[in-house]
Amino acid sequence: MRVTYLDHSGFLAETEDRCLLFDWWKGELPPLPDKPLLVFASHRHPDHFNPRIFPLDDGRRDVTFLLSKDIRPTPRNREQWKLSDETAARCRFLAKRETLEVSGVTVETLPSTDEGAAFLVSRGGRTVYHAGDLNWWHWAEEAPDWNRNMEVSFKRSMELLRGRAIDLAFAPLDPRLGDACDWGFRYFLDTAAVRRVLPMHQWKDYDLTRRFLEANPQYADRVVAVEHPGQSWDFPD
Repeated sequence: MRVTYLDHSGFLAETEDRCLLFDWWKGELPPLPDKPLLVFASHRHPDHFNPRIFPLDDGRRDVTFLLSKDIRPTPRNREQWKLSDETAARCRFLAKRETLEVSGVTVETLPSTDEGAAFLVSRGGRTVYHAGDLNWWHWAEEAPDWNRNMEVSFKRSMELLRGRAIDLAFAPLDPRLGDACDWGFRYFLDTAAVRRVLPMHQWKDYDLTRRFLEANPQYADRVVAVEHPGQSWDFPD
């Protein structure tokens, strides 16, 4: 699997017979091969969804858009997005707990602790996870009850992944949370049976991964440092 970091929470994962594009809203997209393309948007926030994805339906390949249901194709939005009837027919709008088969791929959604959903994408015995904004959000300025409810909600969603074999994951490591920046990241690593995790949602603080691994060396064999947009990796099976 070849993976390219686009920016923020955007990644392109290319397998031998499919391309998976997650939460692309900025950054340069490399040339796409002539393979079926699945385009995911975890929720409507502008740092995860941008209508620039729709022109990818340019007739060159089979494209399916898998979008969280909070991304609403109202007549006004469709006009603003320049979303044609033909491209709209290629869109699937997913609830927070849903499983479907599309283009030979199994897609599962998990409820986010923010808007939208997280994605589990499986094909040929391999599974890729993109968290979207599913994270243990803990803000110093929020009331203790709010933060406690967030913790409970996050851990409830993580129970759906307990022991789940995941080959590649993209999960938030957000420096804005201060001392709590890695709580959700560590909990995910300790809950799922994940082989490799790429941090995302880092707001360009790419040194955060180094600091995390210095404090948590037990994860060094599973956490892959994300250092700049355009960075690529070739992961063996």
